[in-house]
Amino acid sequence: MTQRKGRISKTRALATAATAAALAVLPAQADLASLLDYLQVGDHAMGSQIRKHEGIGKYEESDLLVLNATSSVPGMDVSRYQGNVNWQAAYNNGARFAYIKATERNNYVNPYFAQQYNGSYNVGMIRGAYHFAIPSATSGTVQANYFVDHGGGWSADGKTLPGALDIEYNPYSGGTCYGLSQQAMVNWINAFSTRYYQRTGRYPTIYTSTSWWSQCTGNLGNFSSTNPLWVARYSSSVGTLPYPWGIYTFWQFSDSGTFPGDQNRFNGAYSRLQVLARGG
Repeated sequence: MTQRKGRISKTRALATAATAAALAVLPAQADLASLLDYLQVGDHAMGSQIRKHEGIGKYEESDLLVLNATSSVPGMDVSRYQGNVNWQAAYNNGARFAYIKATERNNYVNPYFAQQYNGSYNVGMIRGAYHFAIPSATSGTVQANYFVDHGGGWSADGKTLPGALDIEYNPYSGGTCYGLSQQAMVNWINAFSTRYYQRTGRYPTIYTSTSWWSQCTGNLGNFSSTNPLWVARYSSSVGTLPYPWGIYTFWQFSDSGTFPGDQNRFNGAYSRLQVLARGG
């Protein structure tokens, strides 16, 4: 009984310390709702909420053979959940590009980011970083700055892809669209995209699903002339694209396969992937 009381006391002390740490970084005027919202922030991988809401279709080996016969480049995306990745093995198995989660909201950084971002580069992959957006938390401008300041920038070295904005279903309370109207969501995305461009000289790739985009933006915005599209659809075909894009740049088609993390394809030859990295 004494040991059990000791464990309970230790747990309470740790919880108190965590609460105090959260309070220390919140504004002085933060209310209880803000504190609770802060404490529930976790680490969400790209596509985790799309898979949860839309499911995963069946992908046959024959479909991969068809993809290999077309002009496309295989790649992957990873986050904290993949830990220290064996990048040489992934490269040997055919992966030629990788996107690595850098940040979420404006208070989370992937603890494996350096190993994943630098490791993919060192074995010869073209790499990029992505940000998991939480539009209900802070402005698009604030989150774009946080992303760039924590690894999400771009350099004209021919091996770095423009950063990606991961915008998908809300993993927290507050509704699918983070409590934003369709126009407000478009404004948020535009603010993130504009600020990223101001900081890096490149517009970010936008990762999303057609269903979420239609529901939460109402197809009101037009980013197709500036932002490459990365569409998520776990099936044997890419299907209908988010409006008004007429072509996709990346396609995330499975959450498992040959490489660690999610399986992706670049829509084009390797030389075109190099052009995207260079900024052509």
